[in-house]
Amino acid sequence: MTKHNARTVTKSFQFLAVLVAAMQLVATVQVHGVETAEPGVAAESAAAARDARTAWWREARFGMFIHFGLYAIPGRGEWVQWNEQIPVEEYAKLADQFTLTNFNANAWTDVAKAAGMKYMVLTTRHHDGFALFDDPGNNFTTVSTAAQRDVVAEYVAAARKAGLRVGLYYSPLDWRFPGFVLPDLQRKSAEAMREQYHRQMKELLSNYGKLDVLWFDGGETDWLNFGSDWKSGGDREKRPKGQHYHGGFSWQHDQVCAMLRQLQPDVIINGRADMAEDFHSREGDGALGNFDNKQPWELCTTLAGAWGYQPNKQPKSLKNCIQLLAKVAGRDGNLLLNVGPAPDGRIDPAQAARLREIGEWLGKYGKSIYGTRGGPFLPGDYGASTFHDKTIYVHVLDWPGDKLTLSPIPAKVIHASVLTGGEVNFTHTESGIELSVPSANRSEMDTVIALELDQPARAIPLVEMSPTKK
Repeated sequence: MTKHNARTVTKSFQFLAVLVAAMQLVATVQVHGVETAEPGVAAESAAAARDARTAWWREARFGMFIHFGLYAIPGRGEWVQWNEQIPVEEYAKLADQFTLTNFNANAWTDVAKAAGMKYMVLTTRHHDGFALFDDPGNNFTTVSTAAQRDVVAEYVAAARKAGLRVGLYYSPLDWRFPGFVLPDLQRKSAEAMREQYHRQMKELLSNYGKLDVLWFDGGETDWLNFGSDWKSGGDREKRPKGQHYHGGFSWQHDQVCAMLRQLQPDVIINGRADMAEDFHSREGDGALGNFDNKQPWELCTTLAGAWGYQPNKQPKSLKNCIQLLAKVAGRDGNLLLNVGPAPDGRIDPAQAARLREIGEWLGKYGKSIYGTRGGPFLPGDYGASTFHDKTIYVHVLDWPGDKLTLSPIPAKVIHASVLTGGEVNFTHTESGIELSVPSANRSEMDTVIALELDQPARAIPLVEMSPTKK
């Protein structure tokens, strides 16, 4: 097949990279006990540079995560090789069945667009070591096995064509290398795994044009041997929280960080590879957590309870999905919702249908999600709030009774409306702002009330909401 056409960086891009590198200093950041260097910004301006890089991402709010690889064939999740201790040689034979005969990356982007998603993240290589891209130093790839296709290249082209931002997931760890579990005893193996990581990162950073997101997983030094240490007698002991790996192996993440900031200066990265993170990853519905408008963050979770493909997995209800999106946006975060395509690349029809339903909702009420920030009313029993310019969007997920009383704010509501239909009555009182919507006009999923203010909502301090009682 034809190699992706971006192996040579354009002269203007080269000039920009060199200019940035020459003008700026190196900021050293302590991450999980490991010193990593981020070229390109002085320490005092690191936050400003991060905010500039993440500006588009904060506005996007909603993205698609795709877990796709050999593990789709057994259909028991992306950890099937480890969980069932399938020998490396036996697992590798799955590549002969991974033909991708009817695979079409445009089908993915069609669903993502229909869902109202603004960016995508694809697993280019998971912990099993199978790469969906070409790697001259490794033949365990879609290019060198039965499929003979560069899935990453096709995905990137489809995402760009659809006007979606491009994200790549990458796992530095590889279960084929004993050095991951025994980084000191099997030092040569660990170093070979590291060499693969650096080489493959250069391939991804150099050959696919502009990248928007790099989503690392399993690359933290403290996650070597799954966060455990070997003790005398062969015992394996989980390191207590706050204790770090103190062996002699290093991922040399600082070198990768320098490379990515030179080759892809605007790419944003999460914190799972001991580099200064642009955004923090929260994983799973249970990790929704608290409001945070200081550190950009993203909740990644599954649409149907599985990351890698498992047949007949039913998606969450539309109500669950919409309320989760409102709760995340109201906490000032992004939602990265995962699907695990079947071995032929097809997204389960029921899951695709649910995503389209989410898109239909966003088509009507998306202005309460896209381009907003969380607050000023902090999340509570009632739901959450978002704002843009002079408008606050109150996402009422659970009415406490006939009315909802919002805490007082130093601004005046000059007009109120119900985006989801009907009318709202509002009154300023000593207790705050009372809102009432007739029962017939309340949405079971999310009654979205727009409050237009006499001043920008950004200037309003965050306010706690009193617990509500029915």
